[in-house]
Amino acid sequence: MSGHSKWATTKHKKAALDAKRGKLFARLIKNIEVAARTGGGDPDANPTLYDAILKANKNSVPKDNIERARKRGAGEEAGGADWQTIMYEGYAPNGVAVLIECLTDNKNRAASEVRTALTRNGGSLADPGSVSYLFNRKGVVIVPKNDLTEDDVLMMVLDAGAEEVNDLGESFEIVSEATDLLAVRDAVREAGYDYESAENSFLASVNVPLDADGAKKVFKLIEALEDADDVQNVYANFDVSDEVLAEVG
Repeated sequence: MSGHSKWATTKHKKAALDAKRGKLFARLIKNIEVAARTGGGDPDANPTLYDAILKANKNSVPKDNIERARKRGAGEEAGGADWQTIMYEGYAPNGVAVLIECLTDNKNRAASEVRTALTRNGGSLADPGSVSYLFNRKGVVIVPKNDLTEDDVLMMVLDAGAEEVNDLGESFEIVSEATDLLAVRDAVREAGYDYESAENSFLASVNVPLDADGAKKVFKLIEALEDADDVQNVYANFDVSDEVLAEVG
């Protein structure tokens, strides 16, 4: 769990700075549009939209792009797409299970992109239900460390439903039931602290340890999936030690 989380945290930091910045922006814009469509266009009355906008701001998405996406989703401006969420299941090298969450307006294109990325990188598409049972839907809030200790964070969110706090190096990961996400997020805010992100995620109940060679193969496959325009998130049940992470770079 911790190894996977540290890898994801490092990868997401780099993602905002590298050549895939445009793809990251597109994903964040989609999230804003969908959140506004499903919960209304007022961020103060729609916590999901509030957090989608917050995440976009933290990743330097231009404010005009954010506002247009909010308006499209809320029906205040024409041009919104009929986005649908589709979850695909598959296997990566070394028997690692993957869940691929797509947000698309073309199911056939999304399926083709996912299948191609898997098969070209040593993976395979799986039947629905083949690997999803290995994952649990959880709320995840990321809080910068600053002057906080793990005990400080645990005390501020325990009564809100937090299940565990993980040290990610420069930040803490707070895990809760998906239904407690907003309560945990609000507990952090009420304690006077900022958070980097607050969103529902899929966390694995069983992890596959990887050596450097296996990690390289799995990372390559995940990167290929994330390059697909319709892929929003990729979840996988691997674990890598700090030593392996350092070796892979």
